This record gives sequence, C-alpha cells and structure tokens, in this order.
Amino acid sequence: MCTHDKNHAFAKAKKRTATGPTASLKDAHHDDEHSTWNRRSFMQALGLVGGGSIMLGGTNLTASAPSRLTTALTTAENEDRVLVLVRLKGGNDGLNTIVPVYDYDFYANNRPSIRHTENSLYNLNADFGIPQSMADLQSLWGDGAMRVVHGVGYPDQNLSHFRSSDIWASGDAVNYEETGVLGRYFENLYPDFLINPPEIPAAIQIGSQGNLIFDGVDNSYAFSVANPAQLSSIAENGVLHDVLDVPGCTFGEQLEFMRGMTNTTFTYASTINEAYENATNAVEYDTQSLGRQLAIISRMIKGGLGTKVYLVTLGGFDTHANQQETHDNRMEQVARGMKDFFTDLEASGMHTNVMAMTFSEFGRRIEENGSNGTDHGAASPVMVFGPAMQGNGFVGTHPDLQDPDQVGNLKYSTDFRQVYATMLKQWLCIDGGLVDEVLLGQSFESVDLGFDCESLSSGSFDIADTFQHWSSVQGNDTFIEFTMNSTAKVTVTLYNLLGQEVGTVVNDFMYEGPQKFNVKERINKRLFTGQYIYQIQFSGKKYSKSILVK
Repeated sequence: MCTHDKNHAFAKAKKRTATGPTASLKDAHHDDEHSTWNRRSFMQALGLVGGGSIMLGGTNLTASAPSRLTTALTTAENEDRVLVLVRLKGGNDGLNTIVPVYDYDFYANNRPSIRHTENSLYNLNADFGIPQSMADLQSLWGDGAMRVVHGVGYPDQNLSHFRSSDIWASGDAVNYEETGVLGRYFENLYPDFLINPPEIPAAIQIGSQGNLIFDGVDNSYAFSVANPAQLSSIAENGVLHDVLDVPGCTFGEQLEFMRGMTNTTFTYASTINEAYENATNAVEYDTQSLGRQLAIISRMIKGGLGTKVYLVTLGGFDTHANQQETHDNRMEQVARGMKDFFTDLEASGMHTNVMAMTFSEFGRRIEENGSNGTDHGAASPVMVFGPAMQGNGFVGTHPDLQDPDQVGNLKYSTDFRQVYATMLKQWLCIDGGLVDEVLLGQSFESVDLGFDCESLSSGSFDIADTFQHWSSVQGNDTFIEFTMNSTAKVTVTLYNLLGQEVGTVVNDFMYEGPQKFNVKERINKRLFTGQYIYQIQFSGKKYSKSILVK
C-alpha cells in the first residue's frame, strides 16, 4: 500500500545519485526507489528540462526528442540535406584562426608572444592566412568547400560565457529568452509531438548536454539514457522495464512514466545504434574528442538515420593563459576533423548533402594579456565547410583592428542570426516566414554561402501561427484555455505521461472566442496530482502540451 502522500515522504526524501535505467525496479524496493525521486528528476524525464546522454563509439551523445521539424525537413525539396554545427566552446580566438595578413604588423605588435609568424602561414588569399596547425584545411579551401564569414557577433557583446552562449542559442541579444532557436522550430513545426512522435530524432548533439538551442516553451527537446555504457546491450537485447506492475498511487504513476520514458529512450537508442552499425568509416579519424564525434556522425549519416541537424562540441577555447599550444591543438582537431569527415562522406557519395559550420560564444581581445593568452572579446569568424558551396571565399567585412569598440574589442560586421537564417532558409529549405518567427519576429538578411533553395510554402503553418492554448492553475483547480478563431467541433483529451487516454475534457462545437474548462470537473474522476498531457483537436489539426493537475 502507498503511504507516501500521507507522510509527505516525497518532499522529505534525501537526494542521492540515481542508479540508472537498469536499476532493479520492483515493488519490494518501492521505498528505496522513492527516496531517489525528486522534482527535477521527474521534470527531466518528462523532457521539461535537459537530459543526459547515451554512449556510442565511446562518446557521449544526446538526441533531441521528436518534433514536427522532422516532418518539415523530410518534405522539403532538398530532403537529404544535413547541417552539422561545430561548437568551439570557450570563446575562439578569431585572429589566430584567420590571421589578418593585410594588417600583419598591427596584429603582431599586439601579440608578441602568441602571434603566428607571417612566413609560417598558409595564405588563403593575399589578405588572410591560416596557421600551420590548420594545414588540413588547405585541401577543402582548394576544392572550393570552405568559406569564412568575417566578424560574426551581435550588438553590445556580453562577455560572460553562460550569457553569451545563451544568446547564440536563443537568438535574443537583449532579453533573457528561455527558448532556443531550434526549440522554437520544434514547437512550431510539430505542435502535437507529445502524442504523435516521429520515428527518428530531429537533431542529435554530442558532447554538449543541455544546450538551450533545443529548448521550447514547455519542453527541452532531449531524452536521456542514464547509464551510457549500456546503450549497445540495450539496443541489441531490448531490455525494457515493466510498466504494468506498479503501485496504484501518485508515485506509481510517476514510476510508470519513468519506466515508459526509459523504454522510449531505448527505442531511439536502438534506432541510432542500427544506423551506426549499418555503416563504417572509410578513413581513420583523429582519436581526440572532435575526431571521435565526427566519426560517429558520419556513420549515422551514411547508415541512413535520417536526422537533419547535428551538434558537436570541442572545449578548451577559453585561452586566458599559455594560449598558443592549447589553441593550436584545438584548431588542429577542427582542421583534421573537417577534412576526414568530408573525405569519409565522399567515399559514399554523400559529401554534397552535408554542410558544417563552426561557432563560438565570442572571440578574444585584440591584444594579448600578461599570461601569454587573450581575454574575452567580441566578434569572431564563422567557418563553413561543404562542397555544395561550389567555391571558396570570404563573406562580409573583416573588423578593423585599428578601430575597436569602446572597450577595445573587434566590432562585429555580421549578425550571427544572418548565418542562422541562411542555413535554415537556404540550406535546410525551411519556410522563410517560419524562420523569421523563430528568430523572434525579426527578419535577417541571408549571407552568400554559395547555395540556395526555394522555401516551402507557408500555408500549412497558418493555424499553428494563430491558435493559442495554455493551462492555468487557480487554487486547487487546473484549467485548459484557448481561443477559437472560428466555430468548429473541438475535442480535448487528457492523457497520462505514457500517452494513455485518461478521459475527455470536452467534445462539442465551440464558437469563436475564448474557451475555458476545469479539467477535474470535466473528467469527473479522481486524478492524482502530477503531470499530464492534453490534446486539442479540431479541423484536422492537433495540438498538445504538458499540464500540471493539482
């Protein structure tokens, strides 16, 4: 019998480390399991906050949860296109990445200890060069598969790692926006994902857990496997938890949900693992961090996973001291990784379908500091790779080293959201109006990266753009509210967290205007306090969100 609601053990339970999805989940261990439960673990499992990771090819991996973005991308004209985001975590020093040969003396005088000597550079053109550590990019540049976007940043650069990373992820340089660019795509493009998920993850990230870029209003689009070392055996053996033999109380429903979410995660793990095992690498990658990540992604792409967006992360760019050796090592990983990645893809003829771009939360100062390093700066270049560009080159205007901003940093010349807009509209072929919407209602001019595509029609997004629905709690009652734009028959259904129907809130014709329904009164049966999902259906459209019933 459950006594937890009576003695409030849920609230008093001491925190301790979870034992992973293969922990013994039996009624005999009910109290033991309950003591590990806390609000964040529940919300995390629900997908309302970030997730953890799975292990594939020796590397941590997290996969975004189902979204309508998958549907939109797979129906696009260029449905085979893939975007790989390469995050250079810590603030990449752009001046030692793309060296300004045209103003070399000023560059060298400000960096006497960490400058690259002019005779050691590989000149991309008469004005800019790359250091020897990046020599592997010579072939990509020579083959017309590399471009550089100068001076990428945003107004009033924030020099905090956390804040600036969130700005890049959210697309909002002013307000503290809690949703990410891709998270808003997911919500707008797949409003009923909680009830009707697709078969494959829309995006996969490796080495950068909990990035805001995947967060929506109600959900963090990530799922997790608590014990990453067991992915292979899970995918091969189908180890699943019992979701039937659970206690009949609030904790039982939570436990049932957790087991169900674990099972769902295993299903995705199996899908990812199947694609991974369907292909092999045609080149021997660098065994350091970025090489391992790109090797995994290449196999998933070649194995037919179908995911359109990948995010990999390489840390170590916060080079306040002894920068030269550290930065050279990181850029060597980037250069070799990109070369191996596209060589690998070319062996299967898939290299023209993939575009990769680097980004970092900010650049570094023009002058070196007293520790043979550089401090937090502003603008920095974005490097774009892929043979579909059909030509190398530079995009935009390089910041003037001798005309910094008021605090001595490089002024940005290209807004990072222009690069986002270009990739989403011109590479992934997402509707231009929808791109503007998820960039928080702003339209950003595309930059010339040598590719384009015709945007999808925006007609199918009209209802998603205008229909508003939300939940509210007043005292001990929970309400579902929405506004009808026209008269229609509406069905509102309540589901538990396994997607099992609990009851019907309303099934009737609704007139134009605001509507509000008391969930517990309408369901007319006992509902345990906790998280549920509601689905609104009318005119052939479905919308769903999570809801807290008190």
